[in-house]
Formats: sequence, structure tokens, C-alpha cells
Amino acid sequence: MPQRILSISGLRGVIGDGLDPAYLVEFAAALGTLAQGGAVVISRDGRSTGPLLKQASLAGLIGTGCRVLDADIASTPTCGVLVAHLHAAAGLQLTASHNPVEWNGMKPFSPLGGVLNKLEGEALVDLLTRKAFHYRRWNELGSVETLPDPSQIHLDKVLAEVDVAAIRRRKFKVVLDCNHGSGAILGPRLLEKLGCQVTVLGGVADGAFEHVPEPTEQNLGGLCTAVQQAGADVGFAQDPDADRLAIVDNTGRYIGEELTLALCADVLLPKRLGPIVVNGSTSRVSADIAARYGCAFHRSHVGEANVVTRMREVGAVLGGEGNGGLIDPRIGFVRDSFASMAYVLDGLVQKATPLNLWVDSLPRYAIVKDKLTCPATAVAPACAALKDRFRDATITEGDGLRLDWSDRWVQVRASNTEPIVRVISEAPDEPTARALCAEALALVAAVAQR
Repeated sequence: MPQRILSISGLRGVIGDGLDPAYLVEFAAALGTLAQGGAVVISRDGRSTGPLLKQASLAGLIGTGCRVLDADIASTPTCGVLVAHLHAAAGLQLTASHNPVEWNGMKPFSPLGGVLNKLEGEALVDLLTRKAFHYRRWNELGSVETLPDPSQIHLDKVLAEVDVAAIRRRKFKVVLDCNHGSGAILGPRLLEKLGCQVTVLGGVADGAFEHVPEPTEQNLGGLCTAVQQAGADVGFAQDPDADRLAIVDNTGRYIGEELTLALCADVLLPKRLGPIVVNGSTSRVSADIAARYGCAFHRSHVGEANVVTRMREVGAVLGGEGNGGLIDPRIGFVRDSFASMAYVLDGLVQKATPLNLWVDSLPRYAIVKDKLTCPATAVAPACAALKDRFRDATITEGDGLRLDWSDRWVQVRASNTEPIVRVISEAPDEPTARALCAEALALVAAVAQR
């Protein structure tokens, strides 16, 4: 079967095995048709296959009469910020996020500067499926404009939200692992503007990943070592399109993606009292921090679009996902690793304590994440088997299955972007969390093999 995944969130696939130029043109033409020939920001994450996707996308967008605003290599959050700032009709980020190097994809944005919501995504998929493209005549074709310094707008928005002078006075030592992704364009620049002494790993945005691109603990041993060797205050790791951030503390300890949102909430909520929204796979620590400051806490279904939709419904001051994805509506309705880095540094100034001690002061949980290659058709029977096994749990359905107890939870859901099932569990201690995750994963595997 071709390696291609189409959903309302966008398109991902393996180049040469599911993603061919003709299909890429059609996806872009569907977005151009949805945008009614308006302005569309386009950018890419630095993968070697990016030029292929870009040229195919330009053909589809120009053919549907769009005025293309080309940011070339730029991060996903930068693309979102540009769409909103320039009042574009749409955006298109060419990326496969944390997928392996042979993958690439197309992530569309709405005029809000966020990923498409359910209705918008369904409309795009419908146009693509029906091939209902509004191609224009020769004298109605679109155009391409190269954006000068597209990262400057994003940089200015992030710097406006932190005490730049106070951060600069601290002269933090930072190790930044861009892993040859698009974070290399803005990441070092931001940290230098904040007066940091920066060591950059993988600082060329060419997609030649030096380690598995997902910023998880097993992939970031090099960053942990580099932080220790440099005597750094913090280590930051971005995924290839730089919308997610994982953190290593000053001792070289991987503190993960889950605490990125929690640390930012601990910095921002005292200054911006208001609701916070996270998805159903995010640690309870964010809920505890919201309660600490008397802020309303809400959960959405997994998926950036679902988080943003719920944020707008409740007027949230902050949102995000436990994969290291902070969403700050003051900067943009898109996950943003750059804002996360700035807020963590701002927090280090405010807390006047090393990062390891700040982390240890937060509520403590152990969260375990695993995954299994599994056909989507096996998810429903697996969830039914889980409900039968764990009859004492509180059941939440609609986004896979989440089972809650007073002190722990587990969630099983199919990924929207990969042919896998994710199993996530959280408990007060790691052995309990691992045992719960392993039991759920084994049950899913057994059902999938039937």
C-alpha cells in the first residue's frame, strides 16, 4: 500500500511511495480553491525533498489564481504567524514534522493562522477527492512574491512578551538542538537576541537529521551530554518544523515535552489569569498549575485544531499539547517552540533558581508513552476490550478511549498523521504508569493480531 495519510489535518507520505508530484499539485490546488485565489503563505522545513513539494505546490496555487507569499525555509509557527499578520487567505507548511527523513507532507493553515478546523479540513478533503479545482485562465493565474526576512515578524512578537533586558542580564548558557530542521533559521537568532551564549547542534536547515527527529528521551542523549559538557543552564530540542519543544535541565536531565507547557503555564498564568486548554493526552500537572492560580482548566480532543477551537470557545489565555506544543494566542494560534524557549528563560529569571529546582517544585507524575503499528480498523474492538478489562474506570470516548481513576489514567487512540495507535498512561510513579501502559498496549496488540 502507498505510504500516504490524508486527513483534515493535512497530508503526509513517503516521497516516491504515495506522494507523487501530481497528487501534490492537486492538494495545493484544493487549498487554492478553498482560499478562493487569495494570498497564501508557503514555507518548508528544510528536508531535501522540500523543493519538490514547493514546486508542485506553486503549480497548484498559481493555477488557482493565488498570490503566493514565499517564506522558503521557515518553521511551522512562523508560517502561522505570517498568515495572520499578513491577512492571508491561507497558509501551507511543507513538513512531515517528526516523521523519518523519507517522509514529507503538507500542512494547511486557515486565515486565523492556525491549522484547519474540522469543517475547513473536511471542505479541503472534499475538493481534493472530487478534484473540484477552480483552475484559472491564462490571464488570471496567480503570482509569487518572496518575503524578505520572514522570521522577523515572528521574532518581534515573541520578544514583545518577555522581559528581554532581564533575560539578557543573566547571559544564560543554552544548548539548542535544531537537528537540521527549520528551527535553525529563527532559534539561534532568538536566543542571541536574548543575550544567551548559544551552542547550536544541527544548525543547518538541510533536513540531514543527526538523530531520530522526534524529540523524545531516547533520541536526545547527545543533547543531554552537550548540556553537561557546556555547563549550560538549559538545553532545548526542536522537532524538524519547530512547533514542539523538549527540554533538558542544567544537570543534563531530560525533563521532556510534557513539562514544556507546564513550565510556560507556571510563568504566564500569574500574569494572565484566565482559562487554559490542553488535549486529552496531556499530563495532569498543567491542571494542577491552573488550579494553583485559580484558572479554569479545559480538555479538548487530541489535535492542534481541536485545542485551538476549544481555546476560542472559552477565551483561553494559554493552550497546548503534552508533546511540547505551547499555543499562545498573543503570538499565534499555532504550537510554538520559540515562544516556549523565551518563556522558560523568562521563568528562570523570575524564579531566580536553577531549572532543575524549578522543575522539582512542580507537581510530580510519571507519564509513559508508547505506540504500536496497527490498522485503524482494530482501534474500535481494542477499545471495547479495554472497557471490558477496566470496568472500574471512568470512561471518556470520542477521541479514542480514555480511562480515568482517582490517581492515574490511560488513553488509547489512533494517530491522525501516522499508521499507528498511541497508548499513553500517567500515574504518581513510573512503575505504575509503565505497568498500566504495558497492559493496555498488550491488549491492543492482541486484538490487532486477530
